[in-house]
Order: sequence, then structure tokens, then C-alpha cells
Amino acid sequence: MKNKILVDIVKDKNLIIPLYMFRLMDKLNLDYKEFIVLMYLYNKGELVSLNVVEMCNDLGFSQKDIMIIIGELNSKKLVDFKVNTNDKGIREEFVSLDDFYNKVSLLLMDEEENNDDDSSNIFLEIEREFGRTLSPIEVEIVKAWLENNFSEELIRCALEEAVLNGVSNLRYIDKILFEWNKKGIKTREDVEKNRINHRKKEEKTSVEPFEYDWLNDDENR
Repeated sequence: MKNKILVDIVKDKNLIIPLYMFRLMDKLNLDYKEFIVLMYLYNKGELVSLNVVEMCNDLGFSQKDIMIIIGELNSKKLVDFKVNTNDKGIREEFVSLDDFYNKVSLLLMDEEENNDDDSSNIFLEIEREFGRTLSPIEVEIVKAWLENNFSEELIRCALEEAVLNGVSNLRYIDKILFEWNKKGIKTREDVEKNRINHRKKEEKTSVEPFEYDWLNDDENR
């Protein structure tokens, strides 16, 4: 029943729920209604206007349910309330998700610390090369690479390629891994062979002499 409600809301309301959020649902101590409301706010952005009527219409919950759920999320330190004054001097109340993002980041960091040292090295290497901490979504992207049997060695090679080209984002690395996978490139040795073959092709193209077909030249007929 709970799963059906979740599926219906995702279908009808275009609610995007990252897979890693489902995994953290129990760790955040959320029931399914709290989870739905939190994901609704998550889709809206970091600072969401507290419009209870709109939330009721979008989610199909009563106003009483919405207020109780938001109160529970606040007591669990997942959301906070902020009041801003707009240009017309009217005070507006907003829901802030800063606490939620901080808690999710800590949970993901704890997960990484519980992994083997070897499996966490690739995350540290990417962060060192990028000069910043990976976001929770970026952590999930790297995990997806590993789960799809991209070795850490190959990811390092793609990282080196990206850094060499002055690009510091995972989308670029993802494209490199995708292209290598199509070519059957699995190891550093395969990467080096591909580079050598590519270099040879470029050299052949650049130095190959132009051969004029005198026999088929119209002017000589």
C-alpha cells in the first residue's frame, strides 16, 4: 500500500527521488508520508515558500497532515524555518533544507568510512584532483561506476585524462568511461594502447603525401 502511494505520486506529480534517498530513508528515521513531503521539498529547492495549500493540492494530503509532517521533520532536524521580508515589506515564511543536506552528507561520509580503504581511495583521489569535496550526488555517480564494473584503475585513467584536458567534472569522466567501454577498454594497458594507436593515425594523416592521379586528370585526356 505504501509503495503504491509512492509510485502514484511519482507518476502523477513528476516527483524525482534519487535512488540513494530510498537507501537513507530508514537511517533518517522517516515514515513514508514524511519521506514524500521531504522529497517534495527537495524537488522545490533549498529554500521553499511554506505554501500549505499548494502542498495539499500537489500531494493529496490534508492541511492538518502537512502541518504535522513538517513539524515532525523539524523535530528530527531535517528542516528549519526562516522568515524573510520581501521588497514590499511583507514577511514570508520559508522552509530551509540546510539541515537535511548536512545530515545526508554525514550519512554518506559514514558509509564511505565503513567501506574498505581501497574502495574509498578513488573518492579521495577525485576530491584531491578537483580541489573540493564531492557532493552526495557525485558520490553516487562514482558508486554507480564501481557497481557497473568500471575498475578503480580505469576510473583513475579517465580522471587523469580529464585533468589533462583541464576539465574538473564527473560528466566529462562519465563520457570518457562510456567511450572506452564501447571500445572494450578495461585496463590502463588498454588505455595506453588506444593512445598509441590514435597517435599513429594522427601522424599518418599529417605526413601522408598527396598522390595526384595523373591518369584520371581530365585536363590530360
